[in-house]
Amino acid sequence: MKFLDVKTDYAFKKVFGSKESVPILISFLNAILDYDESNKITHLDIVDPYQIPLLKGMKDTFVDVKAQLANGKHVIIEMQVLNVKGFEKRILYNAAKQYSQQLKRGEAYQLVNPVIALTFTDFRMFDDTQEWISHFRLIERKRFIEYSDDVELIFVELPKFKKTLETLDNTKDKWIYFLKNAGDLDYIPETLSEPCIKEAFETVNEAALTKEELELQEKRYDYIRIQKGALALAREQGMEQGMEQGMKQGAKLTKLEIAKNLLDILDDETISKKTGLSVDEIKALR
Repeated sequence: MKFLDVKTDYAFKKVFGSKESVPILISFLNAILDYDESNKITHLDIVDPYQIPLLKGMKDTFVDVKAQLANGKHVIIEMQVLNVKGFEKRILYNAAKQYSQQLKRGEAYQLVNPVIALTFTDFRMFDDTQEWISHFRLIERKRFIEYSDDVELIFVELPKFKKTLETLDNTKDKWIYFLKNAGDLDYIPETLSEPCIKEAFETVNEAALTKEELELQEKRYDYIRIQKGALALAREQGMEQGMEQGMKQGAKLTKLEIAKNLLDILDDETISKKTGLSVDEIKALR
């Protein structure tokens, strides 16, 4: 067996965003959101189920799946593979937009349903913690009084998830492992043989896909590889330029310090020749 990389937009949407994905998505959300038995999701509607032609023109490095739970709560599930500029603001903006656009003109505010933005990243976001799941809500900053849980942001950082097949403790671990590693596996591990996870594997089994679907996945994967390479090159060049600029600034500071020590014993022109600073810079020091 060979499976698609679920972190790419086509595979992610195929697993979690198709009309057939409802049982898979229910299992996935119940595990990730840590709902207890009394609050378990039993039904949801997937908004705008995926279609291959719609994905062909996608040029972003993220994809989202939107669902509305039976209790009215909205969930935006997103996979982001690159840490691009404005990413954090876009997450908050989309959650706020989903929250604010529920009401029609004249409707009462109490009709607004809560929104959860559940985001998986293929990069580290919060370097001050090794926790791979972070929850954010509106709270008072000193007394930690919760203002509202109507807008909740949840981030799952896949690079921080280091568990192996032997150390997976629960269904949540198993789903995160699937999301991070499915593309590297050539069989369905016994540890991940729970019905919905097994069905998710079968959904991205390359043997069951058409030639068009495989070509689409490969094109998307190539696009992401190119974007990752471009970002890596930009970071490398930025570091080199930063080091060069830093060395220049350090050399300039050294010259200025030397010049200051010579002000009492040499004239401006002589100091300029000794240090390489301009006469105007020497005068400014004086």
